[in-house]
Amino acid sequence: MKRVGFLLKVRADKLEEYRKHHQAVWPEMLEALRKHGWHNYSLFLRSDGLMFGYFETPTDFQAALAGMAAEPINAKWQAFMAPYFEALGGARPDESMAELEEVFHLD
Repeated sequence: MKRVGFLLKVRADKLEEYRKHHQAVWPEMLEALRKHGWHNYSLFLRSDGLMFGYFETPTDFQAALAGMAAEPINAKWQAFMAPYFEALGGARPDESMAELEEVFHLD
């Protein structure tokens, strides 16, 4: 399994709404994530909106993203979530995830 970490920035004025939406992620979106190998997926949110995401995948980050990009439900979810993020520059949130380099792991 490949461990993947990434960063995004949630708008400070949208933090509570963002949290609320992630308490009830659409079932079709959850199914698509599982289908494309997003395992142990977690999001961590700091009070200033900095968000760290983590998941494990049997392939790699780009393959996991590409699988989701082909799912119509993902396009709907990304459009729905886009107003919650800073600095997307017109891209979808999933196109703006900054992958982090893993520098240490204790198994």
